Amino acid sequence: MENKLVTVIFDRRKLSAKKGMGYLEVRVNLGHKVRKYITLCYTSPENWEKEAASEEAKLLIKKCEDILTAMSVLGEESNIENFNRHYSGDEKKPTAPKAVEKPVAIAEQEEEEKSEAKEPDNSKKNFITFMEVALDNEDLRPGTRRHKKVVIDAIREFGEMNTFGDLTPKKIIAFDNWLHDGTRTDVTCYGYHKKLHKWVRQLYQMGEIAQDPYQVVTLKRGKSKEREPLTELELKMMRSHKFEPKLERVRDLFIFAAYTGLSFCDTQTFDFGSMTKKEGDMYYIDGSRIKTETKFFTPILGPAMKVLEKYDYQLPKISNQKANDYLHVIQMELHIRQKLTFHVARHSFATMALAHDVPIENVARMLGHQDIKTTQIYAKILRTTIERHATALQRSII
Repeated sequence: MENKLVTVIFDRRKLSAKKGMGYLEVRVNLGHKVRKYITLCYTSPENWEKEAASEEAKLLIKKCEDILTAMSVLGEESNIENFNRHYSGDEKKPTAPKAVEKPVAIAEQEEEEKSEAKEPDNSKKNFITFMEVALDNEDLRPGTRRHKKVVIDAIREFGEMNTFGDLTPKKIIAFDNWLHDGTRTDVTCYGYHKKLHKWVRQLYQMGEIAQDPYQVVTLKRGKSKEREPLTELELKMMRSHKFEPKLERVRDLFIFAAYTGLSFCDTQTFDFGSMTKKEGDMYYIDGSRIKTETKFFTPILGPAMKVLEKYDYQLPKISNQKANDYLHVIQMELHIRQKLTFHVARHSFATMALAHDVPIENVARMLGHQDIKTTQIYAKILRTTIERHATALQRSII
């Protein structure tokens, strides 16, 4: 199975210790520190020897050995470029120290061996299964795992990229057109491609597909829709409105988020006893975001504090889906123009903080943003704020 030039190796990247699986590869030694790696499969430490002895592995080993023999007979330079040319069947001129005419007998022999040792056909391998296995072996936060699973489900529903052979530029464009059905924003569609491309690129790097289709397809990210916050007047109206009990609990959660900047999932894990600090007369939340694990430090403003007192410092628990359903009812009852979500509450907090001259760097810390550019997306700079600053600037000019 192994010789000096062509060797079967397992888990070169040391993945199995962490993920329980590793890559089985054929290593071709082309010279001093010049090696070509060709992936056979993704398997476990228990099964790799069985896979290495498979017919597919034997065919690939023989093909590599035959290529090395042909390169030697033809006097070609032993490098990756020449090897790849033979491996892919490309007839471009080789890089060689000198031109050597191929004898007829050798040419006939190569044709015979080429027909006997065909390259394993990867085009029929199941792409959806590959993505699911790859996802299972990734160490991800629950939220990130869910987002990637949504992409796999979309590929399954699309129905035209089931195998490795389906991964073509034409199919990528068709998938993009399918995504743009009016239910997703341009940015959301681009996010699907971004996640999908990682798996496609992995297959290309493993040698499972001959081309990365994303290298020839240009996709535009598009622009994010400007997030519309609630005004302070709208928040005050929401706080004072009388709702039925089930809507009241969701309204209170929304108010808490709007006056702390917390996301929905962070409100559901909030613990007053372990996550707050008192500085002067105010309480602050000192915690880490569930989504990104980024630290944040934010005040509990008056209306949010009243919500905590109302529920004996234990916020109501509810599913995200149910909360958003009830927010839609609240929106209709209050005749608010924009769609209400907990993202709107978080954005309202950011905009309100900026409107009251809180530096954007501090707002970023309150929201737990790793990059201030994210804060700039959430925080709409109000015209009234600019006018007030301009007036102050005018007074300071001598």
